[in-house]
Amino acid sequence: MVDLELLNYLEDYLTENRKQRFSQVLNQRTKHFTVAIEDVYQLHNTSAVIRSCDVFGVQEVNIVEEINRKRIDREIAMGAQKWVDLNRFNNVKDCIKSLKNQGYQIVATTPHTNDCVLQDFDVTKKSCFFFGRETEGLSEEVLNQADVFLKIPMAGFTESLNISVSAAIILQQVTSKLKASSINWQLTDAEKAAKRLDWIKKTIKSYDDIVKRFYNQ
Repeated sequence: MVDLELLNYLEDYLTENRKQRFSQVLNQRTKHFTVAIEDVYQLHNTSAVIRSCDVFGVQEVNIVEEINRKRIDREIAMGAQKWVDLNRFNNVKDCIKSLKNQGYQIVATTPHTNDCVLQDFDVTKKSCFFFGRETEGLSEEVLNQADVFLKIPMAGFTESLNISVSAAIILQQVTSKLKASSINWQLTDAEKAAKRLDWIKKTIKSYDDIVKRFYNQ
């Protein structure tokens, strides 16, 4: 539970433009969709996917690092990792279990016999879009546990896209369709307050000292 008096006090340290920007962005954020990245080798691909999540309003990104341990490439993500929540997992089984416990269906972004074309995807269901390794693609574990197989229609000789490009195309399509629907896709008031506090903490210098002054006044 966020201390709303503290939150209001801290917001006095923000410029009016910053406060308005936080509100605007939070009103477009969702946890109805999330993304999982499975053992992506190239740092810039992971970072670019995180950036796309921020751009299209997806609040949480799940990173599986079972084989490839990595750091987030700050230059490519361009600060997006400050505004998007990163959930890290040592193996894909734990990641899938966590997501299913939260009510997400597992969407494997890979061509498959029984796949769904992107424009026909049902946005009403909470969904996690899984993106796999650059060469091998998604693991058998993800493919076996998947509830839906999703593909981007392609008309050329090339049969695949870079994962960061695929993520951007898919997220743009599904979030646009979601926000045009009547589904309650936004964060709750409690989630917005918690995220405002988190963003303020990452923005204000001497945050801890300011909080101490508030409680000692």
